[in-house]
Amino acid sequence: MVLPDTIRDSRRLTGPNLVTDRAGAILEVELPAASGDDLVRAWEGEARHALEALNWAGETLAVRRYPGGASLAFTAPIDALYAATEVNEWAWTAATARSHGDPVDAEAELARLAKLIAEEARPALLALQRAALEHGVRFLWDDDQVSVGTGTGSQSWRMDALPAPEAVDWTTIHDVPIALVTGSNGKTTVTRLVSGMIAAAGKVAGHTSTDGIKVGQDTLDAGDFSGPGGARRLLRDRRVEIAVLETARGGLLRRGLTVDRAEVALVTNIAEDHLGESAVYSLADLAEAKLVVARALGDARPLVLNADDDALVAAGAHLDCAVAWFSLDPDHPVLRRARADGAPTATLRGETIMLGDGEAERAVTTVGQVPITIGGAARYNVANALAAALVGALLRLEDRAIAAGLASLTNDPAGNLGRLNVFEFGGARVFVDFAHNPHGLTALMGLGRALPAARRLVVIGQAGDRDDHAIRELARTAWLGTPDRIVVKAMPEYLRGRPVGEVTGLLLDELRRLGAREDQLDLAVGEMQSARQALAWAREGDLLMLTVHADRDSILRFLQRLAAEGWTPGLALPQ
Repeated sequence: MVLPDTIRDSRRLTGPNLVTDRAGAILEVELPAASGDDLVRAWEGEARHALEALNWAGETLAVRRYPGGASLAFTAPIDALYAATEVNEWAWTAATARSHGDPVDAEAELARLAKLIAEEARPALLALQRAALEHGVRFLWDDDQVSVGTGTGSQSWRMDALPAPEAVDWTTIHDVPIALVTGSNGKTTVTRLVSGMIAAAGKVAGHTSTDGIKVGQDTLDAGDFSGPGGARRLLRDRRVEIAVLETARGGLLRRGLTVDRAEVALVTNIAEDHLGESAVYSLADLAEAKLVVARALGDARPLVLNADDDALVAAGAHLDCAVAWFSLDPDHPVLRRARADGAPTATLRGETIMLGDGEAERAVTTVGQVPITIGGAARYNVANALAAALVGALLRLEDRAIAAGLASLTNDPAGNLGRLNVFEFGGARVFVDFAHNPHGLTALMGLGRALPAARRLVVIGQAGDRDDHAIRELARTAWLGTPDRIVVKAMPEYLRGRPVGEVTGLLLDELRRLGAREDQLDLAVGEMQSARQALAWAREGDLLMLTVHADRDSILRFLQRLAAEGWTPGLALPQ
């Protein structure tokens, strides 16, 4: 079968996702403006005919249109998802061929597809999936392993050694509470805060994030595990009593949700980042993608949303699930309506973090007791603390545990690795943060303006997979922080197809256009060099904001070494 060159991507969906409520197959296709509707209808006809011929008549078709193309998907049994992608490709190929008047040998192709489905079939897998559904417990699977239940109530087997359902002692199988955390910024910080609350409640917390998989104090693995693979690995650990899963945009769009049921989910915020990737072209599209987590909640379990985020307020008006809101503004209209409706809320009154249940509110702690807020100056971390507190309350944790969890996360690498880590060098203060998009950098610049400083410096850089507008927007955001010096860093590891020097050129050009003088600008090759140049410029009373990405760990180790050796501005930097 020769595939049309209009196919951009073909992949499995292993859980609830942006277009369907369960596993299946999806195509991303280009659509001509003149005949796009006709081609989509033709695909629907071919796909429906193929599904019926293959005894999949009960499966559901779904179409999502976007500029220049469409997502074409259908649900399918989990033991035939590879074959399902080929069924989908065939349906589009046949639709395209017929639109051109070319012959289509449907009989031969459907026979080939039926053979593929038979070869992939795993009746034991489907039997175990049905049994888990009947017993009301979660079912997790991948190419190598299958499990029923989660955490302390889980049991797992190799894919090639699955038991018959009647051989499983279902009395030992149960689920643990799960919280899903997504959003453009703040996910990892909130995940760590909620995990701290769970630990303070005397429970074993398990969490996944862009930094790794952790159970209690045990790090199972380091790296980005914010996708389905990391979630499955954590949920199969029999020590876990409550799980917090950082759920990144990429995994949601590429594969869907790992679990079809969670006790609570959170969307921290929606910001322009990665637009144009995976059929996401606008903030509304991105909100729709993040809100896939709501598919795991049903009607009654709560989705926590940020009332200070316009995209989430707009999207939240159309949700079927229960919604709990948080805001820095206690008089926000959305919070007022939520209170009147009896919904849970979180807000800040003066310096006090408040949790609400309808019109009733109670004080939990103050921002002064939450280290990551820098005494309230880091407003974005105040928002993260509110979000985490509300998630903790909806996990039925006591207020004392919520307060203790908020107090447990410190601004050093051991506490909140790579997120607003603070170093003091002879009167100069250095912040290290992962801020990687204009939204995150805006928050960091807000903190910089709120803190006293003789002079301010910021280090910025961007990956090449952002478009020119996004790269220039990062420069504009940095300039709003009124820095005395900006170090623009080249990141060779993140060129993403752009020529060397193109990204830094765009950043420098935009800064000059905004009025930056040449003596305010510096160029560094690599993140470590950018940090060294920033420190060499520093003197007592200065505030340095270092955004770090690829070389985060090396830079943090270097700063820790400087602190241990008593380095101060004006001294030579060690090699």
